[in-house]
Amino acid sequence: MDSIRSVLIALLLGISLAGPATADVLLMEGIQSTPNVQTPRKGMNMDSVRNSYGSPAKEYPAVSTTGNPRHPPITRWDYQGFSVFFENDLVLHSVVRRPTSN
Repeated sequence: MDSIRSVLIALLLGISLAGPATADVLLMEGIQSTPNVQTPRKGMNMDSVRNSYGSPAKEYPAVSTTGNPRHPPITRWDYQGFSVFFENDLVLHSVVRRPTSN
């Protein structure tokens, strides 16, 4: 009984001396400040994106770890106001770029 009481007292003492919990806060701009831009949806293929949105302003070459199926080629196309990232030939993500302030 005394050993359980000693453990409980030690535990309570340790908790009380630990101090208040703290956490970092990540501040992000609200999505409301981004203009409504239609972007390709996940899963579209490259031909569908090109047919729907036209030719990209810039196409980046695929980046990959050679031959490793766990690291498929990732390609990026830049359009006016957004970028599209492909895994193989399917849309992985579309990202709206924030206007640059001069």
